[in-house]
Amino acid sequence: MASAAAIFPGQGAQLVGMGRDVAEKHSVAADTFAEADEILGTPLSALCFEGPAERLNATDVQQPAIFTASVALFRAGLDAHRFRLTTFAAMGGLSLGEYTALHLAGAVAFADALRLVQRRGQLMQQAAEQAAGGMVSLIGGDEAAVLGLCERVAPLGRVQPANYNCPGQIVISGDKAACEEAARLAGEFDLRAVPLPVAGAFHSELMRPAAEGLREALEQCTFERPKLGVIANVNAEYHGAPETIREWLYRQVTSPVRWQACVQRLIADGCGEFWEIGPNRHLTGMMRKIDRGAKTTNVSTVGDLTAG
Repeated sequence: MASAAAIFPGQGAQLVGMGRDVAEKHSVAADTFAEADEILGTPLSALCFEGPAERLNATDVQQPAIFTASVALFRAGLDAHRFRLTTFAAMGGLSLGEYTALHLAGAVAFADALRLVQRRGQLMQQAAEQAAGGMVSLIGGDEAAVLGLCERVAPLGRVQPANYNCPGQIVISGDKAACEEAARLAGEFDLRAVPLPVAGAFHSELMRPAAEGLREALEQCTFERPKLGVIANVNAEYHGAPETIREWLYRQVTSPVRWQACVQRLIADGCGEFWEIGPNRHLTGMMRKIDRGAKTTNVSTVGDLTAG
């Protein structure tokens, strides 16, 4: 019986050149990028392979780009017999990566998921431009310390936990002034602050306009019950009926990503091995802090498809 989980990265995993080596060696990956170009009517593959970085890093581009690169790597992994679909008992993804997991688990077609993440990126970009926001990674403390800091700076604006990534790493998100003050005062709460170079205050109330816009797109999208377990960011529960999928993806835009809880739930349910499939190695690094006993395999380059 499968006891592994496939996990997929979210925003920030992009890098110029992602997927190019895999597309050169595996026609199924090249076809995936070509299909994405045709569906979106834009040269997404060229941005992935050649950049420029400034355009690839934009929220409205990086979301469909990371999604497409992750799907291409997964399909190439199947083609190379690096793994099989039956290898996995469950799937999950960080924020955007949840859409990748839902597609590959059979809950939504590639074209529909791609258009959905493109729309999501556009809406989040628009919301970021409408309200000056920021995000700060807080290192070294627990949830109580982070919530105390948020309460301290609340008079300057809205601010809240946005990502519970792993032990000792919680990201906060909100109004720019509040985030800047939180970074300045972090030391008083025994926290180390790392301001993040992002376009806006993702997974916070500043994304409310994006969430409302996405709700309409979600209603128009066809979902089915996943063929294997897909863990949801908002509550570390498994996706089920289409109505629930839509509701949890809507809530995800303004709610904290509970990634640590998602991984711990998968481990508790018997997944002792994790495969991070997609550009970069961000989730692999988090896994070491969440549970060093869980084996993690990274598949981000063509070389990873032939590793033993």
